[in-house]
Amino acid sequence: MGKLVVLTLLGAGLALIGERLVALRQRANASREVEPVEPRDCHLIEGLENGSEDIDILPSGLAFISSGLKYPGMPNFAPDEPGQIFLIDLNEPNPRVQALNISDGFDKASFNPHGISTFIDEDHTVYLYVVNHPHMKSTVEKFKFEEKQRSLVHLKTIKHELLKSLNDIVVLGPEQFYAMRDHYFTNFFLVLLEIIMDLRWTYVVFYSPGEVKVAAKGFSSANGITVSLDKKYIYAADVTAQNIHVLKKHENWDLTQVKVIHLGTLVDNLTVDPDTGDIWAGCHPNGMKLLIYNPEDPPGSEVLRIRNVLSEKPKISTEYGNNGSVIQGSSVASVYHGKLLIGTVFHKALYCLF
Repeated sequence: MGKLVVLTLLGAGLALIGERLVALRQRANASREVEPVEPRDCHLIEGLENGSEDIDILPSGLAFISSGLKYPGMPNFAPDEPGQIFLIDLNEPNPRVQALNISDGFDKASFNPHGISTFIDEDHTVYLYVVNHPHMKSTVEKFKFEEKQRSLVHLKTIKHELLKSLNDIVVLGPEQFYAMRDHYFTNFFLVLLEIIMDLRWTYVVFYSPGEVKVAAKGFSSANGITVSLDKKYIYAADVTAQNIHVLKKHENWDLTQVKVIHLGTLVDNLTVDPDTGDIWAGCHPNGMKLLIYNPEDPPGSEVLRIRNVLSEKPKISTEYGNNGSVIQGSSVASVYHGKLLIGTVFHKALYCLF
């Protein structure tokens, strides 16, 4: 009788795991091939060879780019090189990237930048916040941007028990920000179990010096985050659920869900068009190709644009699509007055006119 119970439980467990693996392949769009779509004028950005995972553009047209991310399970073509922050001026007719110097006293050797966000103070000082993974941990680094010197001065490192397994960040005040926790567990094998079982334990964290709390939860894998032009709504991407959560921001910094926009692709980082308020999303059309990298059949890239976000039927259009022959693993798309930058997790970056 005991053996029968054991065999029954074992069979049920294997059946559950099998069902979850099938569901995982569906969530990863394992069989999908992206349709080609290309704006009228695109070219690769020289000097960005090892990723451009996130991009944040200032109102002046200066764009910050995080590069060199080392992330568990993802390819990396320069594993021994530290990460960098690049700058590109989109006002120039032929924009070129420049690596920003970082002040002494900061551990540049273990710099592993992920999501980034800027904040401009009342005195016009520009601060850059960077999700950093030194030695595969998670911190938030605060820098002051020195425009004339083209450099970053490190001001502080922010750590907290809730600020683990961070992915992206959006800064809304001098030291107030929301950050996305993409996995509940930090152990690699428990993360795999979390992904397979689709536990939906990840969340949005609010941070200020006086309070740190979970502001919204229930995400399969919380990823990119940004804010609407009027600062009333937060847009949060759930990559494996293939959707964007539109969240209303309250005075106490809590977030409540307004709606969910399903995209049918694995949505990574989000940005907002400063002219229209449209959301631009860097996406992974086939997540399995990203996780199981094959240079002969590389992961493709996809950029979606979401218009009329708050309406009953937002308009979703594909602005860029490529099978990996040009750029692989697109993670972000950011626009500035008719110019489009497309970044990737570990590959090259693209500059387009639209």
